[in-house]
Amino acid sequence: MSTPQAPLMTASDWAILVLLSFLWGGSFLFAKIAVAEVPPFTIVLIRVAGGALVLAVVVTLLGLGMPRERAVWARFLTLSMLSNVIPFSLIVYGQTQIGAGLASILNATTPLFTLIVTHLVTQDEKLTPMRLAGVMAGFAGVTIMLGPSAASGLSGPLLAQLAVLLAAFSYGWAGWYGRRLTGLHPLQAALGQVTTSSLVMLPLALLVEHPWALPMPSTAAVASLAGLAIFSTALAYGLYFRVLARVGAGNASLVTFLIPPSALLMGIVFLNEHLTLWQGAGMVGIGAGLALVDGRLIRKFL
Repeated sequence: MSTPQAPLMTASDWAILVLLSFLWGGSFLFAKIAVAEVPPFTIVLIRVAGGALVLAVVVTLLGLGMPRERAVWARFLTLSMLSNVIPFSLIVYGQTQIGAGLASILNATTPLFTLIVTHLVTQDEKLTPMRLAGVMAGFAGVTIMLGPSAASGLSGPLLAQLAVLLAAFSYGWAGWYGRRLTGLHPLQAALGQVTTSSLVMLPLALLVEHPWALPMPSTAAVASLAGLAIFSTALAYGLYFRVLARVGAGNASLVTFLIPPSALLMGIVFLNEHLTLWQGAGMVGIGAGLALVDGRLIRKFL
């Protein structure tokens, strides 16, 4: 009997993942700028509450409405903990002590955790040797891409690195759980998730960090917070739930491999940075890993 496989991805699915990689890749830069002036819980609160406000306007304009069943909102709450509250807080905390590059490497373990979770708890996303090899190749590519600086960064604060790894583990479960939000428009799912995230983060930020007593952040920090809310949360999660419903959690999690190359390309285009040999080799590794996970190109030559 054949092992059930995750759905094959179309060109439009891959295009959404690429766009998501830019939206979420930018979140590491935005967070690194903001965390210099704003404490972690407050950053997460502004991110999810701002994203909820944007999505609420869009959902209202489209006349979609929101579900009223308690069971659906209970799922929203669980997903918000796995996908927003826990990982966002852990990553922002980690970035108080480690750089965005190292954080993106540790975050790239998400597909490993996702494949393990979906293999254990689903019937249609079983782990295969080719998919596992693809994930390992992609993770190696991310590490190579950042070169010697990545290896030296691994000697940084252990607790901060563990925080980002725990965030990736949480994302692994969130990808599986998000598939339980069936029958909803992607924008409804996104709004429900970030709304419940906001309700959880509000007392945490108020009680722990007293944001009203903080000095007014700089223009750069405010712009970074706006970018987190609008692009890295509202727009990104609307796209994510669309692709998650189409291709499954394992495939959707591959976006974390695309984040470092996307950040590199943004640096080349906007900051006049240059491609290094390490970065080029790492991108080849990531491409090979994605080809193995997708499988179609490999099967043509077997």
